[in-house]
Parts: sequence; C-alpha cells; structure tokens
Amino acid sequence: MTTQTETHSETTVQVAGGSVRVLQDGAGEPVVVLHHSTGNPGWIPFYEQLAAGHAVSVPDLPGYGQSERPAWARSTRDMAILVRRTIEALGLGSVHLVGLGFGGWVAAELASMSDHDLTSLTLIGAAGIQPEEGEIADVIFYEFEEYVKLGFSSDQAYAEVFGDEAAPELKELWDFSREMTARLTWKPWMFNRQLPHLLSETQVRTLLLWGEEDRVTPIGVAQAYEAALPNATLQVLPGLGHLLELEAADTAAAAVAAHIAGG
Repeated sequence: MTTQTETHSETTVQVAGGSVRVLQDGAGEPVVVLHHSTGNPGWIPFYEQLAAGHAVSVPDLPGYGQSERPAWARSTRDMAILVRRTIEALGLGSVHLVGLGFGGWVAAELASMSDHDLTSLTLIGAAGIQPEEGEIADVIFYEFEEYVKLGFSSDQAYAEVFGDEAAPELKELWDFSREMTARLTWKPWMFNRQLPHLLSETQVRTLLLWGEEDRVTPIGVAQAYEAALPNATLQVLPGLGHLLELEAADTAAAAVAAHIAGG
C-alpha cells in the first residue's frame, strides 16, 4: 500500500480504563478523523494532505488497531462516548470531526448527543441510517479482501492502492477489526433507527461526501442524513466508490478542507 513519508507522531491517552493510540501531525485548527470498520491502515496520504493546513488527530478507535478493547462496549453509541472522551483527553477543544464509513456513524452519534464542541462535521460514506432501498453491505458475508474490494469503484482501483493482493498485516487488521465491528453493530446491522430523530436537533455545519459508485453504503443513506440534519450539504463524487480517502485522496481531502474552511 502506497503511503506518504511518515512524519507523524504517535501518542497514547487513557480513556475509561483503557489506552487509545492516536496518530497526529500538522498545525492549525484541530481535525479528528475516525476510521472505517476495517481499522486504521496507518498514516495514509489523505491524512497527510489534511495535515498540510490543520492539526490532524487519527485515533485507533477503542477495540481497533493498537487501542485496548473495551470488553463491555456493545453499541456504536458506546464508541461515540469513548471518542468524545478521547478528544477531551487530548485537550483539543472544539474540533472539525471527519468520519469514514463506520467512523461516520460514530461521528453522527457523537454529534447527536451534543454538537457544541464541533466546529464542523464531515460524514464520508457513513453508515448509521437504514436506507429506504437496498442495504448496507454486511462485512460478515464477505472474505476480508473481497469486502475491501467492494469499497472501490473497480478491482483495478483497488489494485492501484493495495496491489494484486493486500499485505498480510492488513489482512490481520481487517480480521481483528471485523470482530469488534460485530460486537458493536449487530442487530440491526450498521444502523440505528433512533438516529434520524436525534439528529434533527443537530445544528453543526455538515458535509455529506459520497462516491457515486458506493457499493457499501447506498446513496439512500446519504439522502436520509441530508433529510435528518438541518444544516447538511450532500456532495457526490462521480465515478468513485466507498473508500474515497484511498481511491481519490486528493479529491476527498480537498473537499473536506473546503468544507472546514466554510466553502
């Protein structure tokens, strides 16, 4: 997998009795990025580009990657509380919150509790709301690599990032992450029926960024978020899949940066 030069730092904070690893780089307004259900693959070009103008923090969500697993956690809302405590432990103050896929659902749950300490919200291919048509792809039904391929617009786009076959350490990360995701998102799979109602009071300025060819989270989910959030804008990127931050890092980072700047 191609990455930028790794100039970022790594820190650990204690949250609810467990350690949370956080990757950080850059300077400026604080941006927190929450990763997909497949875990955080490391300091990818998308983070690097955001860090060119912002202080970017990317935690391994509790139970994922190198963060300790909270055995008691059983819902995405539990995870949202832990993320809020992580942000507080880092002393970041008000942040621009960016959520990718499952991380987008966590971000939406956090915003629904209170958005007074969010400067902006970006949900990229976020799960969390049941679409009127179709369904959110269930990782349990796929082999690890097959599921990640589904996140790209084509197998060729996948190969440009991961090669013909993903590295063993990535497959191990995907396997480990799937277990934690199942703990948090099972029954119903990847959505919360209460969330649209709770989001109706959320006033934070929100960008909904979706790939036109998203085969994991249908565009109907984006439309449901747009209807639920009073101050949301939907931007659909043509020809791209679910994993925008990997398939089109430049385009995705530019869209997020423009939203953060108020554009």
